[in-house]
Amino acid sequence: MSTPNHPNLTAEDARKILNKFNCLDIAPILKPSEKASVRRALILITSLSDYQILGICADTAESGKLAMKTYSQAFGYEAPSNLPDIEGPVYIKLNGKNGLCYIDSYAGHHRGVLVSCQSYNSGGINEMYGHLPLDLFV
Repeated sequence: MSTPNHPNLTAEDARKILNKFNCLDIAPILKPSEKASVRRALILITSLSDYQILGICADTAESGKLAMKTYSQAFGYEAPSNLPDIEGPVYIKLNGKNGLCYIDSYAGHHRGVLVSCQSYNSGGINEMYGHLPLDLFV
């Protein structure tokens, strides 16, 4: 199935591109052409789901907030601007359905963005991809 905004990319093609982000590995450094491909695939898949939940693991609050803002804009969400600054690595979670968001210290080694696609229908897109690069939409 191809959509009007992505005439050359099918949902199956997008899944193949995104399946290399298995939620276990650290976000890879992508070449500009790879970034463009991953962005297109992610936008297509998220447009086929009802909402997304973002999980962001970053070295600093500043880089985490920037990732939250750019991913949110790409998905059509308004990112909250009132998160406190925390020293050191952080985890940010944003629920696109209800706008709930929080930031906390993070002791793990992963860095990047987890995107959990949620659909109300069990036959819809209910998949998670990550760790995607923090700067994918920068």
